[in-house]
Amino acid sequence: MPTQPGDAAPPAPTATAPRRPMRVHTVLYDGVEEQDFAGHIEVLGIAGEDLVAQSFVHVEGGRRVRTAAGMEIRCRDTWSPRSADVIIVPGAGYGDGSGLDREIRRGVLPRALASAPRKGLVLGAVCTGTMLLAAAGLTDRRRCTTHHIALDDLRRQGGRVVGGRVVDDGDLVTCGGVTSGIDLGIWLLERYFGADLAVHAEKVLEYERRGTVNVA
Repeated sequence: MPTQPGDAAPPAPTATAPRRPMRVHTVLYDGVEEQDFAGHIEVLGIAGEDLVAQSFVHVEGGRRVRTAAGMEIRCRDTWSPRSADVIIVPGAGYGDGSGLDREIRRGVLPRALASAPRKGLVLGAVCTGTMLLAAAGLTDRRRCTTHHIALDDLRRQGGRVVGGRVVDDGDLVTCGGVTSGIDLGIWLLERYFGADLAVHAEKVLEYERRGTVNVA
């Protein structure tokens, strides 16, 4: 099972620590898919709290969310994009009546995401979470990807879909379906802390990265 933010992690290779940990906020909502947020959280937790501080957040304040499989998860931290270095939006089931569809129709989360960008903030998405960024207008003419079932919709909504399991467009980092969130987490470790820590994470997880990282 994935570790919760704050859980202890195995020792990692020595890295040059920043003045404070990189703050990663994972946005949850009712109907979110477990694997879509578990992958990158598990990976980033391997870095340890000195390097990465993780939080579950909900745009409507601290509350419990019910995942696609019926798990209840408490979001203790409030929506605060100005106190984040990275915000990651996981996906949910796709199609009418899905958790993702409900969030897009409600508009609360897309509006919050639309107002979040600022200098120094990276927005990320796993799987169909990219479609929430698209609903916020954040993928328009940007290099990005999502789960294969939603690629045509992402194009229609203005995204510049390119190949790659992970697509890094600077302050926008997206990945393909479900388990590619693991690759997203490993790429973020490499991007911010170097290849040694990324390889260490692969060893801890007994996981080998798949596909390619498409970097702008």
